[in-house]
Amino acid sequence: MTAETSAATEPTPVPFRAEVKQLLHILAHSLYTDREIFLRELISNASDALYRVQFEMLTNQNVRDAEAELAIRIQGDDAAKTITITDTGIGMTREELIENLGTIAQSSARALMERLEAGQRSEIIGQFGVGFYSAFVVADEVTVISRSFRPEAEAAQWRSHGGDTFTVEPAERAERGTTIILRLKDDAAEFAQDWKLRQIIKKHSDFVAWPVYVGDERANQQTALWRQQPRNVEAEKYPEFYRQLTMDFEEPLLHVHLSTDAPVDLHTILFVPARRERGLIERRIEGKIKLYSRKVLIQEEAKDLLPSYFRFVEGVVDSEDLPLNVSREMVQSNPVLARIKKSLTGRLTKELGELATSDAEKYAAFWKEFGVFLKEGIAVELNARTDLLPLLRFHSTKSGDGLTSLAEYKSRMIDGQSEIYYVMGSDLESIRHSPHLEALEERGLEALLFVEMMDGFMLSGLREYEGHKLRNVDDPNLALPGEAKPGEVQVSDEQFAQLVNAFKQQLGERVASVRASNVLRTSPARLVSPDDAPNREMERIQRMLERDFKVPARIIELNRGHALIADLARLLEASPSDPLAGALIEQIYESALLIEGLHPNPAAMVERIQKLMEAAARRG
Repeated sequence: MTAETSAATEPTPVPFRAEVKQLLHILAHSLYTDREIFLRELISNASDALYRVQFEMLTNQNVRDAEAELAIRIQGDDAAKTITITDTGIGMTREELIENLGTIAQSSARALMERLEAGQRSEIIGQFGVGFYSAFVVADEVTVISRSFRPEAEAAQWRSHGGDTFTVEPAERAERGTTIILRLKDDAAEFAQDWKLRQIIKKHSDFVAWPVYVGDERANQQTALWRQQPRNVEAEKYPEFYRQLTMDFEEPLLHVHLSTDAPVDLHTILFVPARRERGLIERRIEGKIKLYSRKVLIQEEAKDLLPSYFRFVEGVVDSEDLPLNVSREMVQSNPVLARIKKSLTGRLTKELGELATSDAEKYAAFWKEFGVFLKEGIAVELNARTDLLPLLRFHSTKSGDGLTSLAEYKSRMIDGQSEIYYVMGSDLESIRHSPHLEALEERGLEALLFVEMMDGFMLSGLREYEGHKLRNVDDPNLALPGEAKPGEVQVSDEQFAQLVNAFKQQLGERVASVRASNVLRTSPARLVSPDDAPNREMERIQRMLERDFKVPARIIELNRGHALIADLARLLEASPSDPLAGALIEQIYESALLIEGLHPNPAAMVERIQKLMEAAARRG
């Protein structure tokens, strides 16, 4: 479809904003492996325009052409090498054409340009749309003719050759909506053929809710996927729909399709993505759920349909029970939304539980990407803890390279064990060598290994599991079940008293006290928390977030049977003021801090370690 402009004089060129110039330059001078994505982008924009005008018609009686069919029509002209895309959507005024097409509105333009300039351009359009401007991948001229839904608005035309400027002028158009005319580049002429257009629509836009016609023939399917009964949907339709919904070309880990009329009318498809970060441009980790009421889109991103710990979920929710003219404030307080949220949360929790049971490997992949969100839920959602506990997975001293659940840990508890033990550190490799584990290993006890920053936050809400209290093994009064052989003693009481005094003098207020250990066997020392230490599970979070983090004062326990401690005691006995003794004390303390994941600046140890090595070489 075309229209003649009514301007009597040549329109004045208007310059694009700087970021649009950059984008058009990149589009014009890059080679794309999947240029056909331009049609998906333009159909998506037309679909949005139709949703917006539908909403206006339901809430506003004063809309132009209220009886017009809500549809998208596409016509290719092989001879003229043009494609015309027309919708009966909300339309635009002259000012809106300038604002919407002359700028990249609300799109983090600067970050977009930096990523495009940094490389990886050849797949950008094929995976992550850049909207209207993708038309210039295939067209050397784009004309947009539009008339707003407002009865008093006049039609206007926007045109650009993809250079530095565009023009806007009055136009002749009787009906509401927008027409986009693409004059194709010579090497893109194939896109003007109807069969090609139908092929692209079937591949990329089959689930658009509005009729999409090529000529007089409908090219997309009739019913939205989420409105169909799950038993009638072929398995391959779900990943296709996910790609169209999210522009994420990696298949989701899980989908949940629910279509029911009780206790609330609900039609939904939810997806758990394969990865936390999706997209080269957005780098977003939070999903978007589109909310429909009676097939009308009322929220592009409904944040109140799932609890915050499921905010990574993507999907569509549709309900006949929601009023069409609902505002955002009404959505948040609407009792129907509360029932929908309860249904979705329960179903998603159930599906994840079944996945954990049926496919441990796939669930481990889920946990690696999204476990941090469920840990957050344990901390902040009091009413959800019972439901989330079975979904938790952790590394442990008996899980090998895999993960274990709290139920599996409980099944391996030894006779007399009433508590669940855990140890905290900065990474798995170092925490497996934690001196705290020596006493547990000697007794056959298992410990959960907490190495993520969120673990400390989670523990504020995870105090016990089925009557078994969780106990940090750095507890100064830890009493363990089972039997253990007494440790060796290589340091006399007199030597040890002198050693304790030297540690206190060297370390000062950095330690709460110095004492002999009853549990260490192969490590020289360990740090334990004083009885009155507040929030020690949160210390690692504070270290990550606070620039001026101060290491908390801990009790340092020394292994009287370790050769290093015995040699240090003899060194102090022979030469109390030897500077080597002070350096060794500092290193023993800071090595213990490092293992705990609390050292504020590990690089500061390098110089001291070098001096100790030089001293050892000289004495050797």
